[in-house]
Amino acid sequence: MAGKVASRDLLVRRLRKIEGQVRGLVRMLEDDRYCIDILHQIQATKAALTKTETELLRAHAGDCVDAALKQGTMEQKRKKIVELVDLFERVR
Repeated sequence: MAGKVASRDLLVRRLRKIEGQVRGLVRMLEDDRYCIDILHQIQATKAALTKTETELLRAHAGDCVDAALKQGTMEQKRKKIVELVDLFERVR
């Protein structure tokens, strides 16, 4: 359980940092900053979101999916696999 809490706390910290980046983007637009600077910051924010998404997916696979595959019913196992397939399908 400690690993799960630590992982959640890390993800919360990452998302709070991203929240600050988005607020910074708003200020940049309000201050009429150079477009390329804003676009660079948008790219950094997108990269941070992608990294957070990857970490959350790893945590999900390591906790929820792993538990369902080890202990769950066949229906629970299928459901977890379908959830992952659906997620990957949307990313394409």
